[in-house]
This record gives sequence, structure tokens and C-alpha cells, in this order.
Amino acid sequence: MRKINVFDTTLRDGEQSAGVSLNLEEKLEIARQLERLGVDIMEAGFPASSKGDFQSVQQIARTIKNSSITGLARAVQSDIDTAWEALKDSAEPRLHVFIASSPIHMQYKLNMTPDQLVERAVQSVRHAASKFPHVQFSAEDASRAELPFLARLVEEAIQAGATVINLPDTVGFTTPHEIGKMFAYMKEHVPSIDKVVLSTHNHNDLGMAVANSLAAIQNGAGQVECTVNGIGERAGNAALEEIAVALNIRKDYYKADTGLTLKEIKRTSSLVSKLANMPVPGNKAVVGANAFAHESGIHQDGMLKNKETYEIITPELVGVHESSMVLGKHSGRHAFKEKLTELGFAGDTTQFQQIFDAFKDLCDKKKEVTEDDLFALMTETMTDAIQESYELQTVQVNYGTNNIPTAAITMKLPSGEMAQEAATGSGSVEAIYNTLERIIEGPVSLEDYRIQSVNGGGDALAEVYVQVKYAGFESSGRGTAHDVLEASAKAYINAVNRTLIRKAYEQEQTNKVNI
Repeated sequence: MRKINVFDTTLRDGEQSAGVSLNLEEKLEIARQLERLGVDIMEAGFPASSKGDFQSVQQIARTIKNSSITGLARAVQSDIDTAWEALKDSAEPRLHVFIASSPIHMQYKLNMTPDQLVERAVQSVRHAASKFPHVQFSAEDASRAELPFLARLVEEAIQAGATVINLPDTVGFTTPHEIGKMFAYMKEHVPSIDKVVLSTHNHNDLGMAVANSLAAIQNGAGQVECTVNGIGERAGNAALEEIAVALNIRKDYYKADTGLTLKEIKRTSSLVSKLANMPVPGNKAVVGANAFAHESGIHQDGMLKNKETYEIITPELVGVHESSMVLGKHSGRHAFKEKLTELGFAGDTTQFQQIFDAFKDLCDKKKEVTEDDLFALMTETMTDAIQESYELQTVQVNYGTNNIPTAAITMKLPSGEMAQEAATGSGSVEAIYNTLERIIEGPVSLEDYRIQSVNGGGDALAEVYVQVKYAGFESSGRGTAHDVLEASAKAYINAVNRTLIRKAYEQEQTNKVNI
């Protein structure tokens, strides 16, 4: 059974999804969960792209010990040097350096000849190898490159010190048959290919990212690059959970396995979904809400007789189980802490108290408190490291079929003063947002609004995701509450506060440059 290394790029390629913006605490929480999942390599970001990304990569590199942390770099010496500063304190420093390899990229993006490109690649890999014990070289857009040139480029990179060679389908163009031929060609025509690990990285523009990844594994890839829930630019990346479960269920066919702790898949998926503000479709393979639901009478009859008739993946395999009341209003602190630890809690005493207080408050409103509820409360507390600029105190909404919806809100301002305001709207949510905009300094434009329940039932917790444009920035926010309208207000304020933090940070960086 071959071991396939899992290279997770949720924090780098996944964060490039439109509308996704993670702060440091959110990235750290995802990184810790990826470590629990057991990914071999974690791409924490692109250190040279911004000061914020540098700090995130550096902090993750210093925190995570059981996964190798890597960062992305262009084939530019300054990028590589910056990445080293961010990654040098990690348990196993690793660099991911890339340059384009297809004719269209060479001509229109790089304006380089093939010889110039090979020379740049060799110089960059050699410089990286002088610092990092592990250097991964990616031939960007390899699926559209000319195979003889690609083989030459790969051999030169290996000779320069690359230990991993990645052949990505950058634009999601190729097919399983074609990618298999590309990997087979490299195995046959690159003399030093046995000295490195071959890696595959596939985008999902034509819906074939997972199929292409599995085809690459069949043809010699020993590493697969993927993201949780398949998030990423455009149509996304190959989905980690689908690849891992496919290899596990079909060990008889692929003769390969990832070694991931599969029971952590559902929890990892839920965390990324919440923090990235990207709900998982119900029909999503492995982690969708309907993945283990059976409605057809024939299917139900077969399931009652033998689950294997219509279910090839057991819910327990990926950490899915029926929601049940795990704790109640009379539960003590010790039992509560035991359950949080089971869910992956790694916070301090203050954070524990915040979650415990929120739990007790929820118990007064909700008959059954499930693990999903606790996970939502824990996630909100552990990742909400924003210093509150605006803080919601009270919200009251007057609504009737024959009345104009009116909201009255009391909010604490950044100055510490209290403000009260009221406004109307065509609906309750619009009335709340019109009121908040009156209180908040400067116009706020609502770009997107989404709502979903944490689990079923009329007393389910509500999760609201918004995207706003404020003070020249686009920002996302989320809010969780027992009441939909309260969650809506919290999400809006969270988005505004995130914008203020970002604005203050960029102003601080500008001042440092000016000094």
C-alpha cells in the first residue's frame, strides 16, 4: 500500500476564493484542525504577498509541529528570502516555488524564451535549496506545456536541488487520461525522476479535479494537493475529503492511502465552511447534508436490510453521527470542558468561560443542545479575536403584515459611548441594517446576505453570513444566535469591525514606511 502525502492548500489557494478573507485567529484555528486531521504538508500562505500573509505564515509555522508548513514563492530571490524569514522557525521548513511552463504563459505573462525560463527556474531552486531542506518546484500550467520542454525543465529543477516536483493543472483544462499520460511521460523521460516525489495539483473548472488527482496517483504521483471542501479560485480545487475517502474505500483499486484521521473530516469541513463563509451544498460528496440521506422507498428498504446495499461510506468513517442532546442546563463545568476538549478546544480560561456562558444562555432558549451547537459556539469564540469597535447591546424589531418594519438598536461606539437609533425598511433585516448604517460612521453597502441553520428544528441556531463594502474595503462577517434577526445584526457589525481592523493595520504599515 503506497503512502500518498496530503498537501493541503486551504489557507493559500483556498483563501483565494472570491469573498473569502481569513484573519490570523481564523487561520490558526483551521491550521490546528488540519493538524488534527493529519495532513502531511500545510501551505500556510504566500509570505511575500503582504505583511499580513507574512505574519500568518510565521505564526502558523511557529505553532504547528506535526505537519510540515510551507509557503508559496515566485521564482524571485526576494520572495524566497521573505519566505525563509517566515518559515525558518517551523519544525520542518519547506518552500513551494513556482514558474509558468506553458507556451501561452511564457509568451503573454512572462515574456520569456524557454531557455530564459529554465535559467530562472534553476537559479531560484538553487537559491531556495541553499536555505530550505525541502524545496518543491511547480511548473505552473504544466497540463498545457509541451511535454519535451516540461521534461527538460523538471530535470533541471531536480539537478538544482528540488525534492518535490509538482505538475499542476492550473486552469482545470486537462482530463484524467491526459494527466495520466503527462505523469507517465515524466517517469519515462526525466532521468532523475526517481530522486523526487511527484505531486499533482488540480483545479475544478471542468469538474474533473478529483478524477484528475486520482489519475495522477495511478500514474506515479506520491503527493496530492487539495483543499477542504474543494474551495479555491474560480470553480475551486480538488476536494481533500473526496480524494481521501476514495483512496480509503477503493484501496483494492488504487493500492494507496493518505493515512489521514478520517473521522476528523466532517469537523474540518464544518470549520472551513463557517470561517470561509462558504456553505457546503447539500449534495456535496462525503460531507454534504444529504450524503447519508435516503428518501427512495426502495433505498430505505435496502438500507434496513443491509446498509451496504446503498451506502458505500459509513457516516462514522468521516465523523458524522446523529445529533443528540449532549449537555443540558444542569451540566457542570467539568463535563462541559470534557466535551469541548473532545471537539478540539485548545483555548485559554477566558475563552472557556465565554463559551460556557454562551452555552448556559442557549440552554435557556433551546430544548436540545447538540454537538453542532457547541461547535458553532466554540468556533465563534475561538476565532473572533477582533477588538470590538462597535458592540451590539440591544435590538428590537416591530413587524406586522400591515405595519412598516421598524428596528430600534442600542450600540456601544468605538469611543465607549452608547448610541440609540431607529429606522424602517421593506423587511425586518433591512430595517436593522438601515438602523445600523445610521449609527456607523460612513456609508455601508451590503453586497451579499446568506442564512442557514446549524441543524434542524424550529429552535435551531441561526448562522448569518454577509459581505459589505465599507471605508473602501470589501469585508465578510458572520453572526450566530438563537434569533435570526440578532444573528443578522451581529454579522453586519462583525463585517464592519473586521474592516476597521484591516484599515487600522494598513494605516500602521503605511506609517512605518513613511517613517
